[in-house]
Amino acid sequence: MTRRRTTRALAASAAAVTAVTLSACASSDRDSGEGDGEGDAAQSGGTLVFGAAGDPAMFDPAFASDGETFRIARQIHEGLLTNEPGTTELVPALAEDWEVSEDGLEYTFNLREDVQFHDGTDFNAEAVCFNFDRWHNFTGLAQSPSATYYYQAVFGGFADSENPGIYEGCEATDENTAVVSFNQVTSKIPAALSLPAFSIQSPTALQEYDADNLSGSEDAITYTEYALEHPTGTGPFKFESWDRGNGEVTIVRNEDYWGEPAKLDEIIFRTIPEGNTRRQELQAGTIDGYDFVSPADYQTLEDDGFQVLVRDPFNILYLGFNGGNVEGTQANPALQDPRVRQAIAHAIDRETIVNSLLPEGSEVATNFMPPSVDGWADDVPTYEYDPERARQLLEEAGAAGTTLRFYYPTDVSRPYLPDPAAMFQVIAEDLREVGLNIEPVALQWNPDYLQAVQAGQADIHLLGWTGDYNDAYNFIGTFFAEDQNNQASAEFGAFSAPEIFAALAQADAAPDPSDRTDLYQEANRLIKEFLPAVPISHSPPALVVAENVQGLEPSPLTAEDFSTVTLQD
Repeated sequence: MTRRRTTRALAASAAAVTAVTLSACASSDRDSGEGDGEGDAAQSGGTLVFGAAGDPAMFDPAFASDGETFRIARQIHEGLLTNEPGTTELVPALAEDWEVSEDGLEYTFNLREDVQFHDGTDFNAEAVCFNFDRWHNFTGLAQSPSATYYYQAVFGGFADSENPGIYEGCEATDENTAVVSFNQVTSKIPAALSLPAFSIQSPTALQEYDADNLSGSEDAITYTEYALEHPTGTGPFKFESWDRGNGEVTIVRNEDYWGEPAKLDEIIFRTIPEGNTRRQELQAGTIDGYDFVSPADYQTLEDDGFQVLVRDPFNILYLGFNGGNVEGTQANPALQDPRVRQAIAHAIDRETIVNSLLPEGSEVATNFMPPSVDGWADDVPTYEYDPERARQLLEEAGAAGTTLRFYYPTDVSRPYLPDPAAMFQVIAEDLREVGLNIEPVALQWNPDYLQAVQAGQADIHLLGWTGDYNDAYNFIGTFFAEDQNNQASAEFGAFSAPEIFAALAQADAAPDPSDRTDLYQEANRLIKEFLPAVPISHSPPALVVAENVQGLEPSPLTAEDFSTVTLQD
């Protein structure tokens, strides 16, 4: 789920005007590599221009939570762990391997040797502990959820918080060994350490450019010189420039990279918010690829010789209810009746949605997480398509003819929701068919739609989530765990369900993986019985590249590594 996105207006007419003048940029220097045999002279070097759906927020991933920032950060920064390309499997990155204590509270990371940050600072155990301690000791604006969403979601609080969270400390036992300790077991560790938010950055650069000194307000944070101009990691690319006026970020190859060097000389990420414009620029040759391809464009692009790279589905689309049971919330009273929520679930023809609105390979969702995630349960209530049963339940609840404000977003395409307007139309018609009145509310995705939904203004709404890492809590814990107000998210009417909260907390804290699996399966059963939302589908989103772009492995986590990309003649 993308929580914050900044987008920039781009005139559609610019595509035609710039097609000739920019095409040289997209293909320049593609034969500049010297080669190392086997025809590599035609494969190394050059510039890739990639069409991004929005601007990055900045380049310090510790303060990021949006996909466009992470897409760039992944090329510049590295963490202790990462994912095997094309999969959700956890593998070493800056850590060569790791060990976990029997009680699950201590992680020992054996680090790679002879690694340097882009500024020449040595990567070692002290640098690792510096970063962990940095996150834990954030103060002021850096503690706001808009600044450090992922740290708070995984680690909890900060050193000076009333609840300081689960982080106990980090010790550099020698130059290449870091021991990270926790005061509570969590299923989120170690998988969450693959997130860009937990990249290890240069202590020298962080201190030199006062990286933690955020200013402004929680709703309008002003980032530091470090985050805007001097991000310093260990990755295969280095930050070069950000031309905010033209919406272009340039990164260049790190010639001193510890691993296999990047093949490209540089990558330009160009912001093109509108999906049709991205497609037109690809067809005009002004960019070499883009993400969030509309399923309606797959065949056209393939017929034109482009490569549509389809990811494995690792997401969830759901219809959210503002029908919580917490006194004083804005929840629609009708939705507080479980029979009404069940009626809505029975009214939606999800098979037709999957077959008509989503790309090939999509599937109807029964849990709020994909079947590939450990803890998925095959025996949850499924609420099959049954309009007659839906009408019966509404009659029993005295809710026939109820009016629901149905919110849906505009000007956006998400991996789980490629065409929000079309999805709204189909679901709205299903609901009208069983006797509900639908009041459509269409809002711009960011900030209007996200803020309205998260504030609980919608009766029902469309939203979803792409998994950050392969762990059940990252899906159902994100949605349905108890917050500091003893309730779940306002996106679901701020409902209170102690059974669900207890099941999620117990599963997250279980040190034994087999016990944890059973506990997450039970949590999924409880969630589907309560039905705070309706899971709709899992869909395989795609990105597209030109025919000469080789070596880009699509990731189910949308975590593509561009260092393996080459440009063929």
